Amino acid sequence: MALSDLLYPDNPKRKQELIHLHQELLDCMSINFRATNELVGVLNEHLGCTITPIEMRESSTVKENCEIIIQVMSEIQHQVQKIDSDMKEKLEPVLYQKLYDIKEPELEKIAIAQRVFSIIFGEATSTAAMVAIKLLGSNHLSLTVSKLIGLLAQIAASVLGGVSITIIGLGLEMILHAILGAVERSQLLTAVRSYEKHLAEFKAASEKYQRAIHEVTSLVRQQVQ
Repeated sequence: MALSDLLYPDNPKRKQELIHLHQELLDCMSINFRATNELVGVLNEHLGCTITPIEMRESSTVKENCEIIIQVMSEIQHQVQKIDSDMKEKLEPVLYQKLYDIKEPELEKIAIAQRVFSIIFGEATSTAAMVAIKLLGSNHLSLTVSKLIGLLAQIAASVLGGVSITIIGLGLEMILHAILGAVERSQLLTAVRSYEKHLAEFKAASEKYQRAIHEVTSLVRQQVQ
């Protein structure tokens, strides 16, 4: 047992708590990577996008992995904005407004979108139009993406950012930097509190994000069947 653990017996417990919270964060990030790739697949297949799928890098830090997913989320936002710009440019103002009118039947909106895509691509499927309408009309998805990007940026900039996503690497790093028990204890308490705060917000936003993506992808599967 390290001298610091003898002087501050709660340190081993703190370390285990921190490792457990770290694993929760990684599990949540992993699910977000998969959900994001699901949406990327739909955009690439049905809307002619060329977004590169992403994967977590176990040899990298939390910050570097946050930056990977932020980049592709920003690209998704860019593509949705481009779709909106195309619609606005090629439709009469009255028809464009119908796309955002909650009282307008969805089938009518899909028909309008399909007309625009036929101009852009030469032909267009109803599935492509449906995906576009779902993305344009989903404030829920847009807001959750923006919220998640903000939280990922906070996590990347926090005490968590420089930590390797490998659990063993985390434990060794914390121990090697703990020269005095009092300093280590302070660092651990700060890290645990930061993890708890960010993780609670991150998990809640992630669940909303994953549900919003599932709404889009499940509709696509139903359309294709």
